[in-house]
Amino acid sequence: MSEIKITLPDGSVRAYPKGSSALDVAMSISEGLARNVLAAKVNGEVWDATRPINQDASLHLLTWNDKEGKSTMWHSSAHLMAEALEAIYPGVKLGIGPPVDGGFYYDVDFGDQEFDSENLKVIEDKMLELARQKNEYVRKEISKDDAVAFYKEKGDEYKLELLEDLEDGKITFYTQGNFTDLCRGPHIPNTGFIKAAKILNVAGAYWRGDEKRKQLTRLYGITFPKQKELKEHLELLEEAKKRDHRKIGKELGLFTFSDKVGKGLPLWLPKGAILRERLENFLKKAQVKAGYDQVVTPHIGGKELYITSGHYAKYGEDSFQPINTPAEGEEFLLKPMNCPHHCEIFKSSPKSYKDLPVRYAEFGTVYRYEQSGELHGLTRVRGFTQDDAHIFCRPDQVKDEFAKVIDLVLYVFSALGFEDFTAQISLRDPENPDKYIGSDENWEIAEKAITEVAESKGLNTVVELGEAAFYGPKLDFMVKDALGRSWQLGTIQVDYTLPERFELEYTGSDNQKHRPVMIHRAPFGSMERFVAILIESTAGDFPLWLAPEQIAILPISEKYHKYAKSLYTQLQERDIRGILDERDEKIGKKIRDAEVKKIPFMLIVGEQEASDGTVSVRAHGKGDQGSMKVDDFVEFFNKTINKLLNKTE
Repeated sequence: MSEIKITLPDGSVRAYPKGSSALDVAMSISEGLARNVLAAKVNGEVWDATRPINQDASLHLLTWNDKEGKSTMWHSSAHLMAEALEAIYPGVKLGIGPPVDGGFYYDVDFGDQEFDSENLKVIEDKMLELARQKNEYVRKEISKDDAVAFYKEKGDEYKLELLEDLEDGKITFYTQGNFTDLCRGPHIPNTGFIKAAKILNVAGAYWRGDEKRKQLTRLYGITFPKQKELKEHLELLEEAKKRDHRKIGKELGLFTFSDKVGKGLPLWLPKGAILRERLENFLKKAQVKAGYDQVVTPHIGGKELYITSGHYAKYGEDSFQPINTPAEGEEFLLKPMNCPHHCEIFKSSPKSYKDLPVRYAEFGTVYRYEQSGELHGLTRVRGFTQDDAHIFCRPDQVKDEFAKVIDLVLYVFSALGFEDFTAQISLRDPENPDKYIGSDENWEIAEKAITEVAESKGLNTVVELGEAAFYGPKLDFMVKDALGRSWQLGTIQVDYTLPERFELEYTGSDNQKHRPVMIHRAPFGSMERFVAILIESTAGDFPLWLAPEQIAILPISEKYHKYAKSLYTQLQERDIRGILDERDEKIGKKIRDAEVKKIPFMLIVGEQEASDGTVSVRAHGKGDQGSMKVDDFVEFFNKTINKLLNKTE
């Protein structure tokens, strides 16, 4: 066959000589397009844009505007940084250097050479010097023996260890300039696409994530095709630092950590506890309307429970170790998941088809072991509370129940101001079926149901292969915050497997036993991570209904403390929470301090207000709102809250 047929995203089919590359296809369309192609998707797999295509294929050209295009450039940038490091620090040994969200990193063993973080600018300059050479990234298939010989001569034990796990005939090297690396690719055509580079951070990282292995130096970096984009990104990072939930959480007195309590185990302070309680009550109210029943389960479970569910085989080695009791052979685990407990609740009494769907909801705290180096504020912890619920329904009810959960998630997002999001349909990886449990038939039914419901709701969706849970496909909501960063929040999962493992049954209309289908859902995901994202997105300016301190009553002098206290009591009785600032300070300072604390409303009281039974209202960030009678302020306050919440119902 001297010709191949290439199908483009618009459905058109073009013929090209066998061995043509994606770059050749791009050049045939437009020289301008070809100048921007970083990689290509060939039959759904990301390839080098210069790699020959020898059979009929579907083709999607990838540029900087595509997620996979950015990832390919950042992967290539990791190689470029490694080349710069070898030039500056001869003899360094290299671990792994993958792309990640927001850039790339490389793990480096500097040996006896002293690495000084002051040299970052030198490394960046060397990267750009090498980038300007426009060296091609050249792919070469190599035998395992030759690859081992190469790294033995180089004396790099890290690459030799990586080679141990690789199969002969599936090993590739990539070379650009004077640097060769063990890598499966893909890469950009040449280094010239990289026009701006910055090393963002230096950290320690144990080799292969094992705390018993040597600690390497991890250099995080990022690159861009334009210097202007790097400048904008660095400005965004500065704003992100100001919004860091750890910083704002401390300033607002929301949460803290204690090494004595344990790393990754957050302690919620009074204001943070109020914030959590309001979020919980908000969702509980919505769940009652949606027909959920609240349940409570223990913080531990018998080891056999998680063996039955499959969680022990999947996560047992990485979880907290079993808890032994005085009774021989009796073992418990800290609860890593709520779903096995809910299965046992369902199983505790007979169910008829008329009883379904059954919806169990729980704010259940779970525990998962994370390495200390991976812990990060509230976003990566060892103990966290999920707004978990499990729906047990008949197969004919799956679509309708799934649609109702989507409605609940959208209600939550709207009430909290999350309007920019994508629904990610997370399916199995067809290349790795061993990662999953359950029958192919049930997986196909579940994947089809999720896809159809998401389409019927008109959601902006993307499909990601390999992102499914081990027991079923899911719909993940990827939300963009105020800085344009993407976070996974709500998730909905269809599961045919756990009902089988737990032998769950209901009696059908035919008087026969049937298996229910299980839907897992958590609109917040975890309370800790959700609050962290909410803090960073709002910079601590929470919606009025959620703010721990909604008002600050500010008497202008001691003479008006009595009226201020009376006002404070009246508002508390009407479920308006806040503080009474009786400090001997000037009113200007009290106002400034309330602004710093991001308190939504300041109620200033003096002689006129005490005489008229009014308050002078200031709104955070907006200034004077005028004088109001107390009842009028309460009405104004409640309307402000209900305007958003009612809009979403």
